[in-house]
Amino acid sequence: MARLRRDMTMEQQLAQGPMDLPFLMLVVLLTGIGVITVFSASYATAASQGRGATYFFLRQAVFAVLGIVGMYIISRINYQHFRWMSVFALLAAFACLLLVLTPLGYGWDTVGAQRWLRIPIAGSVQPSEVAKLGVILYFSARLSKRSSEKKRKYDTKTTLGAILQILDNWGLMELIPYGVILLIILILMYFEPHMSGAILIMVAAAAVLFAGGVNLRWFALGGTFVVGFLLLTMQGYQSLRIKIWQDPWAYPRDGGYQIIQSLYAIGSGGLFGVGFGQSRQKQLFLPEPENDFIFSIWCEEMGLVGAAVVLVLFALLVLRGYWIALHARDRFGSLLTVGIITLMAVQVFLNISVVTNLLPTTGISLPFFSYGGTALLIQLAMMGIVLSVSRQIPAPKQG
Repeated sequence: MARLRRDMTMEQQLAQGPMDLPFLMLVVLLTGIGVITVFSASYATAASQGRGATYFFLRQAVFAVLGIVGMYIISRINYQHFRWMSVFALLAAFACLLLVLTPLGYGWDTVGAQRWLRIPIAGSVQPSEVAKLGVILYFSARLSKRSSEKKRKYDTKTTLGAILQILDNWGLMELIPYGVILLIILILMYFEPHMSGAILIMVAAAAVLFAGGVNLRWFALGGTFVVGFLLLTMQGYQSLRIKIWQDPWAYPRDGGYQIIQSLYAIGSGGLFGVGFGQSRQKQLFLPEPENDFIFSIWCEEMGLVGAAVVLVLFALLVLRGYWIALHARDRFGSLLTVGIITLMAVQVFLNISVVTNLLPTTGISLPFFSYGGTALLIQLAMMGIVLSVSRQIPAPKQG
């Protein structure tokens, strides 16, 4: 009994250690800049919809405050508890992906896809956001025990047993549970459809699997399968997006309009921008400037210098996140952090690539910037998990 109390006290002390202040400051700074940018980018849209000019800003600000408070609370939780929570997070992800295909989901009348789930009080949430977190938590928890698990032995006297033993020696058998989970998610997201969300989930899963020590040959095989699946299941509007990406000016009214206006906004910013709040493209030229294309408005108002500042802040956050992963107390904390940081880094890269027409248009938002309360809450919750891991980084040994 005394030993149990001692272990519990030690666990509590580990969870109460100092959080990583550089990481915290970068998250808060990016969130603050994002909320201010939502205010500038959205007031023309809000006014045109008959709402107050600060409608989107106030909502985003409230969610930002709630998210930062939640981030701090989560950072105080011993991240070891996320091991058993991971199963429920994955089940919640499956439930949300199923529910969005029922009358509770919506989106067909606006974007040609059913990607949101109505929540009575919170408003709406994209199930893909829940799925990202669920996959990272579950895969990290399972892979963290990889080295301690006993290998299964098959009866090699039978044909089936011999085949299974060969596949196990190749490392395929341990990947089957992960593959089944990802295949189910791919199929469910196909029916929405939500290709960009599926890509991000695959990236998060691949990051955790890679950090977990899975052989590289399976990434080549799995990547080929995923790309083939996405190409074979590509919808008509997704094929059109590729054509628009190749030459947006050939489709000025049939899909190229948004990217054209985005490029106009970025180009108009020049070196130092037109000034905060002075964007012309947000005056109902660039559709929904507070969402996926919010970085275009930031570039127009703050110029190349302002864009570089934001990119540097994101780069510093990613580097600090990987530093936390390298110094984590255990394998579970390291895998969690790698999955979360890689997901964020890829999401930033894809969003900025889209608004600059480096890649075809997708529905990928910019973390901490794009308008969306539940997405911001989940992003800050993930940052809270990373901060929880940072609290248990072993102190450097003295002399």
